[in-house]
Amino acid sequence: MKKQMITVTIEVRAPIEQIWNQWNDPTDIRQWNNINNDWHTPLVQNDLRTGGQFLYRMGTKDGRFSFDFTGKYDEVKEHKYISYTLTSGRIASIAFSQDYPVIITETFEPDNEPSVEEQRDFCQAILRSFKKYAESRHD
Repeated sequence: MKKQMITVTIEVRAPIEQIWNQWNDPTDIRQWNNINNDWHTPLVQNDLRTGGQFLYRMGTKDGRFSFDFTGKYDEVKEHKYISYTLTSGRIASIAFSQDYPVIITETFEPDNEPSVEEQRDFCQAILRSFKKYAESRHD
């Protein structure tokens, strides 16, 4: 049986080179990787290469909830595509269109909890945060 996947997309009005760098640089990731102003990502480790590993520590600023988003990169094609497997075994990919504006498409295997809708909304909120960050820093 084929596993259900969730797909979220967003259009970003910035050059692909800038988008790629801001999507993958730990300093930038700490700025945009949140769903709202009550969340943050205080720790990011990112070895962006096929076989490299990543860790994003995400949580609420008040410390009531946090989790580590960790995994290993399966494939990295600069400015185009990233696929990875989370420590839990779930798979995901991110595609970057080569047009302007850039369309970012993230597809991932959902966890058992929370609901599929909540997971989709969470990821869409992060994409909106990235869009706002990238477009406000567009050269």
